[in-house]
Amino acid sequence: MFKKYYVKDAFLSEEGSEIELIGWVRSKRRHGRLIFLDLRDSTGVIQVAVKQGVSDSKSFENALEIGLESAVMVRGIIKKDPRAHGGVELHCNNLKVLGPSLEDFPIRKGVGLKFLLDNRHLHLRSPKVVAIMKIRSILMDIARRWLRDNGFIEINCPTFITAAVEGGATLFNVEYFGRKAYLTQSVQFYQEAAIYGLEKVYSLQPSFRAELSRTRRHLTEFWHLEVEMAYAELEDIMKIVEVLVYTMVDGLSREARDILKVLGKEIKSEMAEPPYPRVKYSEALQILNNKGVQINWGEDFGADEERILSKEFEKPFFVTNYPKEAKAFYHMLDPTDPSVCLNADLLAPKGYGEIVGGGQRIHDYHLLVERIRENGLNIEDYKWYVDLRRYGSIPHSGFGLGIERMLWWLLELPHIRSACLFPRTPARVYP
Repeated sequence: MFKKYYVKDAFLSEEGSEIELIGWVRSKRRHGRLIFLDLRDSTGVIQVAVKQGVSDSKSFENALEIGLESAVMVRGIIKKDPRAHGGVELHCNNLKVLGPSLEDFPIRKGVGLKFLLDNRHLHLRSPKVVAIMKIRSILMDIARRWLRDNGFIEINCPTFITAAVEGGATLFNVEYFGRKAYLTQSVQFYQEAAIYGLEKVYSLQPSFRAELSRTRRHLTEFWHLEVEMAYAELEDIMKIVEVLVYTMVDGLSREARDILKVLGKEIKSEMAEPPYPRVKYSEALQILNNKGVQINWGEDFGADEERILSKEFEKPFFVTNYPKEAKAFYHMLDPTDPSVCLNADLLAPKGYGEIVGGGQRIHDYHLLVERIRENGLNIEDYKWYVDLRRYGSIPHSGFGLGIERMLWWLLELPHIRSACLFPRTPARVYP
């Protein structure tokens, strides 16, 4: 009975060891009586040498006929060879086909981006895609660890909602047993309810935005790390954002170092080292105007404005104190200047734009009701949310971090689509 090995184990095995690997044939090359297979699994790729007269006859015949992406079992001897990838190859004694490719594998060099997205279910086998997904997993794990270690409780909130959090124009309508419901844009309101029992909470789950934006940074379904904290004002939550983002970047720089090499990337913790610059909306507006961007006071920054603004910085920075017209009704107004909010968006540098949005929430019942009415919303739609302010309301703050946005920035991906398993955009809901 042979021990089941992974490719990564083969690279650590002593020369002359006999091992058994199970994986998929990524490529095949023939040189006379010698066939080289690149065998991949979730841990890497290794070269397998199948030689006529050394491997048994059936194995050589199998290697001749095998199609790319066939699943195989290979048993053989580890040999050091500087010409092979990683300096190691497996000399095959026995090869069995476990699951043949019934047709030519359609993913090949030179196919276009649309073809790769149409066949995303097959493109996921690419070592680079695998590397991105592993990095994504590590990134979320680092965030969860830090939040858990610092007293935050993970909660799971509803996906079906009855009223907008961020704006009605970006809601996906859903028929819910004869009544209208929506897919959630954010779990913030439910987290605000939870802090009255748990005080410090976070959620990591999908959010949905029905924006028709077709930019490099927009998805209609994205994974949202949201945090809410009782007894917290704006500055408190900004410090949490700084430490959490730095912890995530620093953790990736160490824990994903080998995986990053597959992408030819390196992440340095210094790129996110706090403290982060704080720029008020009015200052940011002046920078944009000086760059020739025509945007009026009170308008929110879009993708283009954020891209131009973030090119002025070398590390993440906060834009604070947006006009109340530019932000949702629940943002606390600045008591020193009620025309602006106590909010902060964290923008990634070098053109990547917003990765975190957050701020202090209104905790006063009367002010919240006033702001809902000012925004032309139906107070009945927010009855339970307003109700939270009736019974022991306290100052509290929170934020949401986009996982795909952060990966897009850290890995310098050409498009945010590459940061998720099956991207959802206005033009794509298949496969």
